[in-house]
Amino acid sequence: MGNCALRTDQLDPTLGTLHTGLTRSHFLFCHPIGRGGFSKVWKVRSRQTKEYFALKEMSKDRIIAKKSVASVMNELRVLAMLKQQFIVNMLFAFQDSANLYLVMNLMPGGDFRYYIGRMRRLSEVQTKFFVCCLVLALEYLHTSGVIHRDVKPENIVLDATGYARLTDFGIAKLLTEDNSTDTSGTPGYMAPEVMCKMRHGVAVDYFALGVITYEFMLGRRPYAGRNRKDIRDAILAKQVTVEASDVPPGWNPAVADFITKLIQRKPNLRLGYQDYQEVKYHPWIRDVSWDILQAKTAPSPFNPVGSDNFDEKFTNEGWKDEDLIRSLQLNDSVKQELFTGYYFNAQEQSNTTDVAGDKPLSRV
Repeated sequence: MGNCALRTDQLDPTLGTLHTGLTRSHFLFCHPIGRGGFSKVWKVRSRQTKEYFALKEMSKDRIIAKKSVASVMNELRVLAMLKQQFIVNMLFAFQDSANLYLVMNLMPGGDFRYYIGRMRRLSEVQTKFFVCCLVLALEYLHTSGVIHRDVKPENIVLDATGYARLTDFGIAKLLTEDNSTDTSGTPGYMAPEVMCKMRHGVAVDYFALGVITYEFMLGRRPYAGRNRKDIRDAILAKQVTVEASDVPPGWNPAVADFITKLIQRKPNLRLGYQDYQEVKYHPWIRDVSWDILQAKTAPSPFNPVGSDNFDEKFTNEGWKDEDLIRSLQLNDSVKQELFTGYYFNAQEQSNTTDVAGDKPLSRV
């Protein structure tokens, strides 16, 4: 990688952080394409190679204020394990005194919250295609011992060819014996066992997949509510069942059974609980040519128009927690110590090949 080679053997005794050789100045910041409670995602261009990437810039002060240090370090650990063409892969990670930086594949097609807000519904061909992309992403994660736990439209993004990928591994976790205290996720897509603080496994991701399929088909979620409590009450009050009469004209009626079995309140009754093959070979999608989909040789039924399909109003909103940040007054060396070791170089995984079919890293 020439001058951008990441080095892990030089420790700054003042900051307690690793010199990676990669800095913010290596990139031209084009414009924001996403944001979170302590982060902003930018479209950036390498000054050296002129290639585009997505760069997640995370404020250390805001991470600490929101008690999310463990979350961002966990995201780094999880992403360092993963490499697949249906997830957004981490290419590099580095830091400076103020921020953490995560460099990832750029997904110019935008996310599905953007499209649902404009289209409300998808066709069956489009829905089936994207659901199957997610099935392959989840199969890979689950066989790797990882549960995503926040599968939702905002975290499903499109690459330049119209294929869907799963992103945002901030609350993903390795499967453990007891995770009953974890209540991470997004209301509306969060499985009942997580809401009720019960031990949970891969079935939580399949519940969310069912909600998304329902939303793609009907333009709304099966369990509605203004807040988490309302949604939890709705889930506990009644098991939603998709009837044949709910299925839009022209759709395969088997989709009703597919969704109903995914959104079962009891995880042991949920499709995918025993084996991910249950999902892949359900009658609604079992005719899919999985090898062709895996190879990404079939054209997508949904081609993004142009690029940078993101909501500018959302990405350009200002922060609302400046007073909280100013009140931290943390000792700088203590603050930096919390993020010691925040670095990653995908070339350490493979010096000769690219990441999950993306551009060769040696040219970055």
